[in-house]
Amino acid sequence: MRSFKVLAAAALLAVSCAPKAGIELKLTDAPSHEVEVRMLDVNTWKILDTVKTGSDGRLRYSVKVEKGKPEFVYLYSGTTRLASLLLHSGDRVIVTADTLGSYSVEGSEDCTLLGEREASFAAFASEMAVLDARGGRNAEMAKLFVKHYREDVSFVLGHPRSLVCIPVLYESLNEYTPVFGQQTDAVIFRTVTDSLKAAYPESGYVKALEKETVRREQALSLRHRLSGAKQMDYPEVVLPGMDGADVALTSVEAKAVLLHFWSPSVPEQKMFNQDVLKPLYEKYSSRGFQIYAVGAAAEKTLWASVVNSQKLPWINVYDRTGLSLANYNVASLPSSVLIYDGNVSVITGEEGLRRELDKVLK
Repeated sequence: MRSFKVLAAAALLAVSCAPKAGIELKLTDAPSHEVEVRMLDVNTWKILDTVKTGSDGRLRYSVKVEKGKPEFVYLYSGTTRLASLLLHSGDRVIVTADTLGSYSVEGSEDCTLLGEREASFAAFASEMAVLDARGGRNAEMAKLFVKHYREDVSFVLGHPRSLVCIPVLYESLNEYTPVFGQQTDAVIFRTVTDSLKAAYPESGYVKALEKETVRREQALSLRHRLSGAKQMDYPEVVLPGMDGADVALTSVEAKAVLLHFWSPSVPEQKMFNQDVLKPLYEKYSSRGFQIYAVGAAAEKTLWASVVNSQKLPWINVYDRTGLSLANYNVASLPSSVLIYDGNVSVITGEEGLRRELDKVLK
């Protein structure tokens, strides 16, 4: 009997010492309310439990969190997210929330940082949606996008050992518009990944981030570009083409590349494709001329329809946010620049372009 008591006590002690994080929730406007506890399993949800607050709107809950493996845990009321938490083993956090989605967290710096970044992205996405609904003002949208992007870059480089960097790196307005969608963002991914690997080598989130970083590096041949590419005197552009795959401006192999910004929603600009660009392309393409045409200020489906119906033979890409226009200080459409031998020339009119091409493509 004594042996059994000793074993039972040892088992109880082992359970009580299991790595955990504690959550104390106060739901200010919902006594006796069901709350769903979810955990992020790399890229899918795992429902841990459904618990109910007391008559005072409070509940306590413990989550298994292994040392060195912080977990993203979320509290939901139906489809409304009550709180987002990044919990370390041994954390004890106090969450004050309401059923509208407003909340605050005490006891965890990472939880506070996660809430701040989520609120920042939500405000950014809302502003972008308003601008888009008003007709997609490119200059305003581009300015807003760049501002948020720079804030995110500043955050991840300033907090390289926080797992909050991971959801920040994966922010996306939609499936076509990730915040970190530029070619050079692979460098940022690598910087964060290496820092997080040193801090949390066993974390499943970090291992998944490592795979994504390697994919980006391989797809863009980053190491080769950094070691062998000539220095560029013009901003890089990487945008999705007709098949959805990204096409980099620097990947275009031609003596002269016309970077042409246009809107498929404007009849005159569609006529310019047929009446000006097509004849020029037919005349000069065999001599090393290529067009990298950036469609903007229109819905993606309209852009694709115009490109297909006009059978445009050059490289066609789509910019929903207008970021590339901002990088080239494009104030109105259409607008074009000619890139050759590392030089960039602003082109005005058909005759100006012909003169430049005759000079460059002798």
